[in-house]
Amino acid sequence: MDPFRSLRAVAAPILRANVDTDAIIPSREMKSVSKTGLADGLFAGWRYTAIGGREPNPEFVLNQPAYAGTKILLGGENFGCGSSREHAVWALHEYGIRVVIAPSFSPIFRGNCVRNGIVPVTLAAEEVAKLAEFVMADPSVHQLEVDLEACEVRAGANIQRFELESEAREMLLEGLDGIDLTLKHRADIDAFVARDRLQRPWIYSTVEKARA
Repeated sequence: MDPFRSLRAVAAPILRANVDTDAIIPSREMKSVSKTGLADGLFAGWRYTAIGGREPNPEFVLNQPAYAGTKILLGGENFGCGSSREHAVWALHEYGIRVVIAPSFSPIFRGNCVRNGIVPVTLAAEEVAKLAEFVMADPSVHQLEVDLEACEVRAGANIQRFELESEAREMLLEGLDGIDLTLKHRADIDAFVARDRLQRPWIYSTVEKARA
């Protein structure tokens, strides 16, 4: 997973409440169990003119030339609700989205973002609306900057601070998944196992016999 420090990029507003994972990637677009090959299906129900087709809908924000190269999404309340499918985050990441800013997220979706290198930024609805207004005035010029080290979103002179729990922030800053984060404590884990082996040797002998 690529570390995330800061990003300045075009931001696209999709200010709908309750954007669910089936809207982010419909089930018919999930033709792979891997993290790749999903970007074309991102927002397929809104992005294309016909179900199953690939004719771009010119009214959808990501198809508009002003939002080319979008890496930041501005969303509404309860973004990422619905199912727990991780494909929704995989599709966003493969498309190039690295930050989603919304008033609130589905907890499972939010966790999936962190584990896959997307920064979930929570700001008040009125602040998200202000960011959208700033961006829409001239998307290519009025880019947003998201600084994870300072925990700030910058839109010109408008600077908004956000909070992210320390473990999630560490994973994103260092590009770690859950296993990598645990392995940072490898020395402590090995020390515990060594002590426990002395205190409860019968457990380890049972395990070793089972492996033999």
